[in-house]
Amino acid sequence: MKITILTVGSRGDVQPYLALGRGLQRAGHRVTLATLEGFGPSVREQGLHFYPLRGQFLELVQTPEGQAVLAGKGGRMSLLRKVLPMYQAMLDDELAAAAGSELIIYHPKALGGPSIAEHLGVPSILALPLPLYSPTAAWPSPIVPFASLGPFNRLSHRMLVWLAVAPMRGTLNQWRKRALGLGPTGDELRTGSQGQPLLRLYGYSPSILPSPADWDERSVATGYWFLDHEPNWQPPADLVAFLQAGPPPVYVGFGSMASQDAAAKTQLVVDALAQAGQRGVVASGWGGLSPTNLPTSIYQLEAAPHHWLFPQMAAVVHHGGAGTTAAGLRAGRPSLICPFFGDQPFWGQRVATLGAGPAPIAQRHLSVKNLAAAISAAVSDPAMANAASRVGAALRAEDGIARAVELIEAEVARTTGMVYAT
Repeated sequence: MKITILTVGSRGDVQPYLALGRGLQRAGHRVTLATLEGFGPSVREQGLHFYPLRGQFLELVQTPEGQAVLAGKGGRMSLLRKVLPMYQAMLDDELAAAAGSELIIYHPKALGGPSIAEHLGVPSILALPLPLYSPTAAWPSPIVPFASLGPFNRLSHRMLVWLAVAPMRGTLNQWRKRALGLGPTGDELRTGSQGQPLLRLYGYSPSILPSPADWDERSVATGYWFLDHEPNWQPPADLVAFLQAGPPPVYVGFGSMASQDAAAKTQLVVDALAQAGQRGVVASGWGGLSPTNLPTSIYQLEAAPHHWLFPQMAAVVHHGGAGTTAAGLRAGRPSLICPFFGDQPFWGQRVATLGAGPAPIAQRHLSVKNLAAAISAAVSDPAMANAASRVGAALRAEDGIARAVELIEAEVARTTGMVYAT
């Protein structure tokens, strides 16, 4: 079967789909992963066919304007005016990437996914690392900054989906008419091709977030999609030497999140590690931290695979992206999440509820005192260590990719009659 996977965003929006694509390829399918051009080397390294999507989204995010938006300082409308023209070109590229496909798997940020499947008359499957498109009364939308909205939990899911798509709907409808000959989009994020209910696969573990009783059978948490195959990576010799030179350090990194004063944030982290009496590995990311002139007790990290690095840490401190959260939990190390926005507070609260880490500390509330106290708890609390170890063992026993492949093949068999040997 020829499968096209469409995804757009930062590394956290691409890496799970690399893992899923490899799993589908091992099952005998031909997989094209279409995403932003800068990820071409990573896709090819995994042995998948790569199709580049135009759009300088990553470059835009790293401008002062983009960093201000990520830091919650406003400017979203100005940024949106620059993004919308990019989407027209990107939608054309998505259509070209999917030529001849028998199945479309898409991240919702790749807006063309369901429309292309409709145009081609093939099944589409929504795939996402968080439960954003399956309303439930059990919790509010994961990007709502509240633990519960009571009777409005279910409504919040529908509202947030609508709000996420609304700014792009005009652009999407223009493209559907021009490129596909289709009318305006309807509820395409929940309806598959030919009006069939959409299969929604969530790449996280039900042991971390149990599926609620009011979900339908078309919403499935498969287990995480971990990418453990990075054949060209070797750890730097000085990093290995640092790890061997003392007790396990604490990892601190905020991924693709930006900070308008990265130097001050870095100094806060350095002072907190010192106050907690811990060695550290500090990752620079996209500007959230800017390590310079660090003490010898702290190693400055550019990048390292989390599946290799995190098991060697005493604890991991990060922003709460779904992928980083999963990696920290699977390593069996206590996790402290310091969220910026989006679904990050949601995962931070889940970690704390599981007992696998301290209560999350929002970035705007970070101080040397509370960060040092939380780090000390993460590395010294026996109950927290035991909970993190149990969670890690459960995640290591799962195979979310195999489960997702099984469901994908069953969906295609259901909708087209194509059956695959297992």
